[in-house]
Amino acid sequence: MKKVFVAIAVIALLGFGISAQAVVMETVAVGDAGNAGELSGAGAGGYGPDRICGSVGYNYNIGKYEVTASQYTEFLNAKAKTDDYGLYVTYMGDTSYGYRGCNIQRSGTSGNYSYSVASEWANRPVNYVSYWNACRFANWLGNGQGNGDTETGAYTLNGYSSYDGRTIQRNANWKWAVTSEDEWYKAAYYDPNRLGGAGYWDYATRSNTAPSNVGADGYGDPGNHANYNDWYNSTDHYTLGSPYWRTNVGEFENSGSAYGTFDQSGNVSEWNEALVFDGYPIRGSRGGSFDNTNAAALLASYRTSYDDMYPHLVGNFVGFRVSEVVPAYSINNRAVYDPIMSTASARFNFKVFGKVTILVSGNSFTVDDWSGMPVKVVAPGFSGIGNGDYAYAWGAFSGEGSNRVLNAQASAVVKLH
Repeated sequence: MKKVFVAIAVIALLGFGISAQAVVMETVAVGDAGNAGELSGAGAGGYGPDRICGSVGYNYNIGKYEVTASQYTEFLNAKAKTDDYGLYVTYMGDTSYGYRGCNIQRSGTSGNYSYSVASEWANRPVNYVSYWNACRFANWLGNGQGNGDTETGAYTLNGYSSYDGRTIQRNANWKWAVTSEDEWYKAAYYDPNRLGGAGYWDYATRSNTAPSNVGADGYGDPGNHANYNDWYNSTDHYTLGSPYWRTNVGEFENSGSAYGTFDQSGNVSEWNEALVFDGYPIRGSRGGSFDNTNAAALLASYRTSYDDMYPHLVGNFVGFRVSEVVPAYSINNRAVYDPIMSTASARFNFKVFGKVTILVSGNSFTVDDWSGMPVKVVAPGFSGIGNGDYAYAWGAFSGEGSNRVLNAQASAVVKLH
């Protein structure tokens, strides 16, 4: 296995981006808000510190595929005429065995750079993207693409591209973001309709059996294929060798997750927002890659593909996927109790406003909007809000007996000033 992982230098230059062709991000909906998580990490037979993963208290959309070379090329043409933040890495254009880039080529001079990718590479995942530049791509999507800002939005970066950045976390009013670990994990492994009851698969192909790294899905094929380096069991080792290494996204059409995502097992490992190791700024990566030496890194229990995923580094084995917020509709607390909510709550996010009462720090509180029907909000990990404050929270409703509970995460609770 040849692992290529390098630091990138960022040179500040003057210049202006211009509008480019709009990037269309195909997503799938992930509902079933408030689902239970499960243990992942070494204690579950995998790798990395133990953590309960996969519980998400809100509905969201997630990229059906990994971000592709063509999508990232459009981003570069819009925002990297001078490349102030090192969005492009020259290794991207080097397809030799030593680097195995995604064949994005740069031409021109600073202030007038342009980027292109050949058609046979366009639909393969981008690689050599740092975590910070994945965040910049998400900010750009959330700010309308074109000349939209890369430094504010889901993440407040303000030029930051260094090795730490632990304080940089997703902002509350996000539109697009790099997937959180829980968002990624749920979309990959959770199956609300699994035979015997909702639960998790071991692999993101709706299977507890390791995927095959050879063959291709087609009519009548049951699926369970992935692109990885099966060093011990496969004669050819790699699914796809030189010069491409990585398959087109969605190549294994019968090997999707329960929610309809593809390539969350193999192809490229994918950044997520998690800070995996206490005391270190290492961000999460999941799903394994075309270069992993066996299927272990594809397992749900495997929390990080490598233990040196510092956010400023780039590699030929790592890319990313994005999540999209589902708009939250404001609703009067009394309306929450209408019978129609029993079906609507499974499909939409809702926003409640009011005065915080009955505070249970770090777990739950009640919002009273004077409609006569206070609503309990469960939001593990929220902080900075006390009894008597005014706040809004958004998420999906679930029922507890005759009551309705809004399930949210800490980032979906905002104190009103």
